[in-house]
Amino acid sequence: MRIGVTREVKQDEYRVALTPAGAAELGQRGHEVVVEAGAGAGSSFLDSDYEAVGARIVSVEDVWATADLVLKVKEPLPEEYGRLREGQVLFTYLHLAADEQLTRALLASGATCIAYETVETDDRKLPLLAPMSEVAGRLATQMGAWALEKAQGGRGILLGGVPGVPPAKVVVLGGGIVGYNAALIAVGMQADVWVLDKSVERMRDLEMMLDGRITLSMSSRLQIESAAADADLIIGAVLIPGARAPKLITRDMLAGLKPSAVLVDVAIDQGGCFETSRPTTHSDPIYEVDGIVHYCVANMPGAVPVTSTFALTNVTLSYVEAIADLGVREAVARDRALARGVNVVAGKLTYEAVADAHGLEYAPLEQVLPLEPVA
Repeated sequence: MRIGVTREVKQDEYRVALTPAGAAELGQRGHEVVVEAGAGAGSSFLDSDYEAVGARIVSVEDVWATADLVLKVKEPLPEEYGRLREGQVLFTYLHLAADEQLTRALLASGATCIAYETVETDDRKLPLLAPMSEVAGRLATQMGAWALEKAQGGRGILLGGVPGVPPAKVVVLGGGIVGYNAALIAVGMQADVWVLDKSVERMRDLEMMLDGRITLSMSSRLQIESAAADADLIIGAVLIPGARAPKLITRDMLAGLKPSAVLVDVAIDQGGCFETSRPTTHSDPIYEVDGIVHYCVANMPGAVPVTSTFALTNVTLSYVEAIADLGVREAVARDRALARGVNVVAGKLTYEAVADAHGLEYAPLEQVLPLEPVA
């Protein structure tokens, strides 16, 4: 199979979907890898690094026109919609529930589109989302601490305080992978950390993992309002796989927050969990609404592309190999987790939460692709 790797065109996105080591592994399995010139530069990979392991460096037109399987990090942007073609396979983060225009463009393309973030195992783990959630969670606290500085419009408070001066209060909404990693860094910075979640079992896990150094509370609207009112930094870390994020902080609630408090919305790729959230970029990451600072960068792990690219390839490569070795139909038939990642096939929308988000027709995957493996 010919596998193509494109250069990301999203603003301030420096990751690349495949490392040279990953390209070498695919080459050893008999596949051809073509890489757009300069695709790895943001992650400190030279074109010559890819050529050294047998990949070919080509133009962007050649990647899209000739590759059977296209690997990306972020969703296609409007200038890329027309490059997709019928029968091609696209494997990347898609976050379709928050983007109807993209959803309709993928349906019109006739391509098969597999979303990293909805590949889900039988025990409800998200193996291709997890490493980026770890990165984003750790960055959320780091960037929240920066946004709290007076020069950025924040309250002018040091997250960990100093002897004789209390630390900042950090409230994390959601105790999943993002929330755990945000809390881990906040605890390390000696903040007063609260985590709100709806699962008692998960809170028990967090209590052990963080050695009792955080305050845990059952999430409800009343409790969110109460905890947020006293917070210096609020991190939105909720996820409903494949669906739009719930709005946990409404605009009306902003009036009850501390002046110049900071909101960091890690759920912005899924529409955001604060009513006043809108996507921002690394170049212009923050804005203010009603005296509250918002940090809503839609590709947070792109700020640390070397770490993120290695972490991403570590988990995606085995799925890429399966698709390349078997073809998408057989690979999906053999792997239920990968099957759940398929969002679009030949003009059909095969992920129910996305269909619900946009009021579009849903076609169960088993009606579009046979899910019985070939003997």
